[in-house]
Amino acid sequence: MSAELYIGLMSGTSLDGVDAALVQIGDGALQCLSSAYLPYSPSLRDTALSLHTPGTDDLHRANLLAREVAEIYAQVVNELLEQAGTEARHIKALGAHGQTVRHNPAAGYTIQLLNPALLAELTEITVVADFRSRDIAAGGQGAPLVPAFHDATLRHPNEHRVVLNLGGIANITDLAPGRIARGFDTGPGNMLLDAWIQRQRGLDFDMDGAWGATGTPQTSLLERLLSHPYLQLPPPKSCGREEFNLGWLHGQLGGHETPEDVQATLVELTASSASAAIVRECGTPDMLLACGGGALNSHLMKAIAAHMPDTLVTTTDSAGLPGDWLEAIAFAWLAHRTLHGLPGNLPAVTGANGERILGAIYPR
Repeated sequence: MSAELYIGLMSGTSLDGVDAALVQIGDGALQCLSSAYLPYSPSLRDTALSLHTPGTDDLHRANLLAREVAEIYAQVVNELLEQAGTEARHIKALGAHGQTVRHNPAAGYTIQLLNPALLAELTEITVVADFRSRDIAAGGQGAPLVPAFHDATLRHPNEHRVVLNLGGIANITDLAPGRIARGFDTGPGNMLLDAWIQRQRGLDFDMDGAWGATGTPQTSLLERLLSHPYLQLPPPKSCGREEFNLGWLHGQLGGHETPEDVQATLVELTASSASAAIVRECGTPDMLLACGGGALNSHLMKAIAAHMPDTLVTTTDSAGLPGDWLEAIAFAWLAHRTLHGLPGNLPAVTGANGERILGAIYPR
């Protein structure tokens, strides 16, 4: 297969912005050639957050936001092309995730807002979007989808590896030699950490976990947080803001905790829920490869390592894939799978009735 260029676009539950990666795929190889990031405006972030719960004139506001997401996606694509010194006509397709505002696979639906027809019009590039819906139609969770990419690129013949994506929601991929890949959402990743520091200090995130490191985890609060029913469910499973949000957090507070102690406790919530899920479902891996924004939080990474003393805790960069851009790269890979008529899901991960070709195609 000759090499082709794809662009992957990812905006997750953290609502910080959109990651873009230019990827060359072909001849059994994959290479990230360039990457770019564009932050969301506060108004876009606020609108997306408000659409997670029922409100006034939701359909109109959702469609306006879908257009706005397409426009910012197009903007970052243009910046990426200029940075890479290439042109739209050389790109086979864009793999665009869209912005999740509702995820309810139990009711048979998931909503990732995007106007893919507009995105194709603005970029003059074929767009592949709506990746989750086909898996849900086949009885799956529709997420996580990235484990299929992990399985294709990060598996090792002898090492038992687990990939931990620390995005807004944390999810894992279990890559044990001789076993089929498995994966699921473990619970909160950065989402509550970002939401709490934004509420308390007006910051988008806790740089390197510095503020959380000044606090002390509160045992009773942590126990209440860890009693969330989702954390006890067996896989396949997936979650989002419907389960973990500031309203839920406030309901667990005793009222005496300092803000920094709450942040420290949320670090432990992510670290302990992820590590417990790994040990329970995967055993003790040789290596834990972290990626996503949380992999940049050294305080969180140390907390995870403390829970897994017999595992080497590092990042996907050490295995040759940049953790900051891994999900964007994955959606370029998924677009490639779609255009070549290849399945993009792992039924053992999502619970779907079988492998399915994912996504809807909007030609250039």
